[in-house]
Parts: sequence; C-alpha cells; structure tokens
Amino acid sequence: MITPTVTETRRAGQTNERVELARYTVSAGERVVYGQRVLGVVRLVDDPAFGEGRRYVIERELTAMAELEAIVADYLQQAATWDVIPAAGPCCLLADLQERSR
Repeated sequence: MITPTVTETRRAGQTNERVELARYTVSAGERVVYGQRVLGVVRLVDDPAFGEGRRYVIERELTAMAELEAIVADYLQQAATWDVIPAAGPCCLLADLQERSR
C-alpha cells in the first residue's frame, strides 16, 4: 500500500516579512506605513504605531519601486496637509469643507 504524502505548496519568497517604509503623526496618533510582498507583488498598509486601531490598505499589486515611492510620498503629504489618515477617506472633501468655512 502506498501512503500519499502532503506537499508544501508555498514557494520560497512567496510572502515576505513586512517592512516599515514611513512613520507619520496626525491628531489621531502615530501611524506606520508598511510594505509587504505577497505572491510577487507589493501591498502597502497603514497601521497604528502603538496599541489597537484600524488597519488600512493603501494600495495593492504594486510592481515597480517608483510606484511605491510616489504613493508613499503622496500619502505622507496628504497626512501632513490635512492632519488625517489619508486611507480613512478622501482628503479632497476636507479641502472643500475648509474652503467653505472661510
């Protein structure tokens, strides 16, 4: 009798450890932007730096370093400009509200 064997289907390098790409602080607290390669493509997430809190997916399926760098730079600029977590909602609406309140 032949006993079937279970083989591992995960390939080496399929999912890498997450890497801290940036930190920023808004009134809601300190946040960390992480990158992680999953199945050959990179995803960006925004996590609270300390304790519990909501995790946001910023972007999925990045394939070029230039894309990643541009998105992270823009994301940090939005956070600094609007003092919000950019992935939590559209920052352009905040700009409209600020203009109307002047």
